[in-house]
Amino acid sequence: MPATTRKEFTDFFPQLTQDILSELPSFGATPEMIARIGDVIEYNVLGGKMNRGLSVVDTVKIVRGESELPKDVNEKAMVLGWAVEWLQAFFLVADDIMDESPTRRGQPAWYRRKDVGITAINDAFILEACIYRLLKKYFRSEPYYIDLFELLQETSYQTELGQMVDLITAPEDDVNLDRFSIEKHHYIVKYKTSYYSFYLPVAMALMMTGTPADSPAYKVAEDILVPLGTYFQIQDDYLDCYGEPEVIGKIGTDIEDNKCSWLVVQALDRVTPEQRQILNENYGRKAPAEHAQRVKELYKEMDIEKVYRDYEDAAIAGLQKKISEVDETLVPREVFTAFLNKVAKRTK
Repeated sequence: MPATTRKEFTDFFPQLTQDILSELPSFGATPEMIARIGDVIEYNVLGGKMNRGLSVVDTVKIVRGESELPKDVNEKAMVLGWAVEWLQAFFLVADDIMDESPTRRGQPAWYRRKDVGITAINDAFILEACIYRLLKKYFRSEPYYIDLFELLQETSYQTELGQMVDLITAPEDDVNLDRFSIEKHHYIVKYKTSYYSFYLPVAMALMMTGTPADSPAYKVAEDILVPLGTYFQIQDDYLDCYGEPEVIGKIGTDIEDNKCSWLVVQALDRVTPEQRQILNENYGRKAPAEHAQRVKELYKEMDIEKVYRDYEDAAIAGLQKKISEVDETLVPREVFTAFLNKVAKRTK
């Protein structure tokens, strides 16, 4: 099935921005407010790889067995794809404030702009509200409107719970490795990343193509896509330490930032008392750079890279087995192989 191109997807974006802006006068919005909201949307929603949004459209194509969707179906799939990207933008604007991140996607984080600052908190709320304005416009007459609404709200809640555990487990200014564990890392990854990045796009596509909300198809999708999302995030943790900056597009800082990363929880699970002391003295230290380097040397001594390779091989084999057992009367296997092929053994 030919994948939707980034250009096809982004060409639809101005229509949705216009939908939001054109109804603002009915809320008494001034030209200044309308310009500001347009700026918020343009700056934060556009950009990135857009894999989440594109996968909604591609999954609809696979489920319907059509390489080109009818105009009305394509429009709805595009709206839902962009709803996921809007959700991502809402999370990232807030996330950057909490993490005090200087940049996002190669430009200053929204709150770091001189004309924005802490008002970015309200802008994040507005980005979230836009999702439900678009749902109302395009889906209110659909029988699955409430199911779609509840799916988005539940996914947002799951993501926020994951973010909360991440923030209280690994505050940057209070390093305490006793808070870290493999179980806590698994919870953070599952709730903060897997549901909205992997399960949500497919669940939306299933709803849109007529799968009833009580169908076992959703459980089948969740049982594959949540572990796939976990594998994806563990790859991210690995690449932060071992990826080439010119390939992954950033310099990894998980060690300096005291992140509850897969690498550190695996190390903690295996350390001798002496190695634990080295981690205690060096993990989560911003400067000098020798601290992070010492942690990386310890990972090398413990051969954490091999631990990752073994995990990756087992994860891929497990996912392939699950996919091979999928009842295709519920969901076509191609939905899942399309995701796995994008993720498996990636280097960026």
